[in-house]
Amino acid sequence: MTSAENDPISWRKGSRCAANGTCVEIAGAYAPGTIAARDAKHGEASPVLLFSPGEWRTFTDRIKSGELDLSR
Repeated sequence: MTSAENDPISWRKGSRCAANGTCVEIAGAYAPGTIAARDAKHGEASPVLLFSPGEWRTFTDRIKSGELDLSR
């Protein structure tokens, strides 16, 4: 990952992101046709996961359904 000044990617956090940074940031157009996700707590040092639009829909649907809730 490049430094923030050279990084043209616009990372966004959810409106319900915790003040301590325990949330995920997402960016569209990280690479053509992809959606990128990273750990906001680690920022530039965080590994970046890349999803196709279909993979992203499946991933977020599974989160919303509670299927990926590790606290259960």
